[in-house]
Amino acid sequence: MKLGTKLIHAGVEPDPSTGAIMTPIFQTSTYVQRAPGDHKGYEYARTQNPTRHALQNALAAIENGKHGICFGSGLAATDAVMKLLSPGDEVIASSDLYGGTYRIFTKVFAKYGIRFHFIDMQDANGIRAHLNAQTKLIWIETPTNPLLNIIDIAACAAIAREKNVLLAVDNTFASPYLQNPLDLGADLVVHSATKYLGGHSDVVHGAVIVKDDALAQQLAFIQNSCGAVPGPQDCFLVLRGLKTLHVRMQRHCENGETIARFLREHPRVGKVFWCGFEDHPNHAVAKKQMRGFGGMISFTLKNDSMEAALKVLSGTKLFSLAESLGGVESLIGHPASMTHASIPREERMKNGLVDSLIRLSVGIEDAADLVDDLQQAIG
Repeated sequence: MKLGTKLIHAGVEPDPSTGAIMTPIFQTSTYVQRAPGDHKGYEYARTQNPTRHALQNALAAIENGKHGICFGSGLAATDAVMKLLSPGDEVIASSDLYGGTYRIFTKVFAKYGIRFHFIDMQDANGIRAHLNAQTKLIWIETPTNPLLNIIDIAACAAIAREKNVLLAVDNTFASPYLQNPLDLGADLVVHSATKYLGGHSDVVHGAVIVKDDALAQQLAFIQNSCGAVPGPQDCFLVLRGLKTLHVRMQRHCENGETIARFLREHPRVGKVFWCGFEDHPNHAVAKKQMRGFGGMISFTLKNDSMEAALKVLSGTKLFSLAESLGGVESLIGHPASMTHASIPREERMKNGLVDSLIRLSVGIEDAADLVDDLQQAIG
């Protein structure tokens, strides 16, 4: 089954009681049992919910996995993955990553005795120097947030297999439309489904997808025991979003390329970060593991000052100044004070995330209007 068809049909069957083509919102906290332990597969909604069950199956299918496990947010999904570890374990993570991920690693799990190494993974072989007997997990984003670095998933997976280490890939920026990390050897795929999967800026949601049965059982145990589950309404909204992911991502990619090339030619723009450029350091890797280059772009101005950046950030009319990404509407953001404010400035600067960096989530509006909006804001 091709991806576009799979996105519309996978995991979803007409409701057997009514024939409803859309999975109903099962807004219930508990389920009646005929006798103790004699039920229809559902006991209590923290543990199981039919709407969530349909979504989990759909997510597993579109990521070419076997099991989907849903959570109340992308960070709740990250939290569950970290709870697979024990005190004394070590994690190797990419140095350019979402600020919320950095925060939960360093401010929450580090105090429980888990050690984190943040390194540049644009050359996957750099991981080897940080591996030791305590390493249990390699965590990567690709493309990275916000500098759009590309990490070779297959190369990381080969290193992880050599050392019997888990590899988790945050696939939020690419989405399953552009990239399927499990096919490249990853053990876990993590999504903030708030972003491209939901696609309409109206839901907060997260998911982990795996192939391994034992790993799925561990994550399902954490999901039920810790209770960071999404409600049925949220699951319904993500299910709805999945049905148009392929057509939305096509437009995100088209518009993203138009905006990236416009910015690169603009006399007042400095550096443009977009993995579709042929001179991007890992463009060949991106072409190999992705089916397109997405709608996320970051850039600086030649007048690399905060004053100039703030003028652009507050000057757009179609690009709304807001956190998040992946919705149908275009967003503009300031990573240093918004999505990555939790990372200490010296760490951000060391990784190339300067104070004046501007990040765009290019939506699916008419590309000409988006170009005009940036033109008038940049001047």
